[in-house]
Amino acid sequence: MTQTTTDFTTSPLHFHACLDQHPERPASGQPVWTVEQVAALFELPFSDLIFQAQTVHRAHFDPNLIELATLVSVKTGGCPEDCSYCPQSVHFDTGVQASKLMGVETVRSAALAAKEAGASRFCMGAAWRAPKDRDIEAVAELVRTVKATGLEACATLGMLSNGQAQTLRDAGLDYYNHNLDSAPDFYGDIISTRDYQDRLDTLARVREAGISVCCGGIVGLGESRLQRAGLVAELANLSPYPESVPINHLVKVAGTPLADQPDLDPLEFVRTIAVARITMPMARVRLSAGRQSMGDAVQALCFVAGANSIFYGDKLLTTDNPLGSEDQALLARLGLQTGKPLPRA
Repeated sequence: MTQTTTDFTTSPLHFHACLDQHPERPASGQPVWTVEQVAALFELPFSDLIFQAQTVHRAHFDPNLIELATLVSVKTGGCPEDCSYCPQSVHFDTGVQASKLMGVETVRSAALAAKEAGASRFCMGAAWRAPKDRDIEAVAELVRTVKATGLEACATLGMLSNGQAQTLRDAGLDYYNHNLDSAPDFYGDIISTRDYQDRLDTLARVREAGISVCCGGIVGLGESRLQRAGLVAELANLSPYPESVPINHLVKVAGTPLADQPDLDPLEFVRTIAVARITMPMARVRLSAGRQSMGDAVQALCFVAGANSIFYGDKLLTTDNPLGSEDQALLARLGLQTGKPLPRA
């Protein structure tokens, strides 16, 4: 397979200034990664890149410990955004039906089932562009419900306005997920209903509220390798970089504009995991959407490259995920244990 590039010169872009113009953005003591430096990592011989990533990983984490997180759609479909990869958008006919927010008892049952299956974090996704305050209050009750089970609570609800992150923090929310999706110079090819800066603003509000950040992106959208480097540079230069970094592989869904997107070389996905590990050494790098199409060998390479978290469960929002029994069998074959990876002092 070969990676594809996209001619983005004729597409509208939603662009903000390049990071190498803002070396003061990262927290004190955190390296600034230029896009060129990250691109140079991608260009390393594969074995050299994996060796470097594994060395960094072992310096900061137990390399044989994998975090299990469960992601549940608590409010599905009807999203007004036009993200080209998303089956929950109202702009595309994908067969996904809109639903109301799940009730407390349903979420409690799902959280207890996830805990019984070995998950340590329970993530709730709602297909909103930006929740209303009454929605935030309802989700806050779900957060309290999850926390009462002893699990970490994470939510992904779209853009947050002033005060909403504080409400979620007060309910006990541990993590908020809000992905950058792509490099800024490719973003306008994928989404037109919000700007890149909108995403950065929500992440800033989450940080200000004292909630840990879960933020990553999607590869295989048609971006170039340089644009993948641009995404990783954006993530690595957040101040500070995210505690959790989900790397998603495009799941092609019939009815979306990217349904016929050519496949990404699976080794390019492994390279992305390795580069994320090197540039964000103390983050949990998570294999997220798209694992079902990777196969065991590619997933094993991702663990060697520094991934130490997976989404666990038969569904990720509306798309399929490997069965829990399959994941447990793979981890056992690789001699990996499950638990919460803690960065070494």
